[in-house]
Amino acid sequence: MTDLTPTRFDVLVAGGAAAGLCAAIAARLAGASVRLVEAAPEALRGGNTRHARNFRIAHAGPAPYVPDSYRPEEFLADLLRVTGGDTDEPLARTLIRASAGIAPWLLAAGVRLQALDRGVLPYSRRTAFLLGGGKAMVNALYATAEALGVVVSYDTTLVDLRPDDGDCAVVLDTAAGRESMLSRAVVVATGGHQADLAQLRVDLGPAADRLVVRGSQYCTGHGLDLLLGLGAEPVGDRASAHLVAVDARGPRFDGGIVTRMTGIPHGIVVDRTGRRLADERADTRRTHYAQWGPRIAACPDQLAYLIVDQDGLRRVGPTALAPVTAPSVAELARRLEIDPASLDATVRTFNAEAAEREPAVRPLAALPLAAWPLLPGLTFTHFGVAVDTGMRVRLRGGRRSERVFAAGTTMAANVLRHGYLAGLGLTLAAVSGRIAGEEAARAAA
Repeated sequence: MTDLTPTRFDVLVAGGAAAGLCAAIAARLAGASVRLVEAAPEALRGGNTRHARNFRIAHAGPAPYVPDSYRPEEFLADLLRVTGGDTDEPLARTLIRASAGIAPWLLAAGVRLQALDRGVLPYSRRTAFLLGGGKAMVNALYATAEALGVVVSYDTTLVDLRPDDGDCAVVLDTAAGRESMLSRAVVVATGGHQADLAQLRVDLGPAADRLVVRGSQYCTGHGLDLLLGLGAEPVGDRASAHLVAVDARGPRFDGGIVTRMTGIPHGIVVDRTGRRLADERADTRRTHYAQWGPRIAACPDQLAYLIVDQDGLRRVGPTALAPVTAPSVAELARRLEIDPASLDATVRTFNAEAAEREPAVRPLAALPLAAWPLLPGLTFTHFGVAVDTGMRVRLRGGRRSERVFAAGTTMAANVLRHGYLAGLGLTLAAVSGRIAGEEAARAAA
């Protein structure tokens, strides 16, 4: 924005993805003056929300965008299952209860949801699907925020934050230089360290050098670092992240969902030595690809290959990038730079085992063969800052900040310290953002 921007706001929101947008809208609806700052340029605004497609909600009965019912107790049971009970249960219950109202709230904010009778995405009583995907959601929320009077600044990063008993002193890094301002309350919704390659190498080790960051390159955890520097209580595990199998030829950043490889149960996965990593059919659920991210990260050079025959190729379906094809195992090994004798032995052993397990397992027999190179793709890290049920940042020593709030991935590790639950990330972002915005407006008043 220009230098016409006021130097004082009731609420400053840092981060322009779903959590920040919901916080900004909620605070503005509550009567606060709001400025939202987004580190990305306008063309790349929206963080990882741009790649979202659905969100998990509790609901008592069917609605135009979700069938049947999904009770809060079921939602909590699913969360406890994937986390092994390692979650802030009071906070989880608060967010799950609030999820029951987030779909109508988003609809009122201009977001459109896919109707049950006209979509092509899979049946789900647990999640609602976005019509037009995450980019459509981002665009709708920005339009609503600006129509309400939220001042939006792109290419702007929160670089310093000093809360006191009155105002929060804030320093921003903008395209025009450093800017200082005052805000009565601040919501930090800038994500985790998932795009900070240097920090990932410290947290995850040398394997981080080959990680593909599936989301925005602007989610570097700068806001999270500021909160930790203020004495925020850390939560989660720096060395834990959600990794999935992705096509190695995709972009280093922002590949999103389209480069994710879901066809692993229809072939075999080998590393650069030609050795299979695990039983590809041991888990064929929709979320099986999440188990393969860590396996690939443990491979030499973090590189693996999914190999299928023509029967498997039909089952895999279209992919964002075409596979490497070859008329024989030997030629495929040459093209993939795998030792031919080793790959041939692996395929022969697999085919012999498959012959005993048909029709559940089919041998790789229908030539030509096809293959995709795989790398581990990082979606998010399981590390953030602790918050209370009002999204106020908890400080070391049992205190809490009355004017600083966290939302989205910055606080998600309170609830999801490890594991994965489909659609949960966007739900946490929207619900925590709404609560943070409302509470920040109260604090500002």
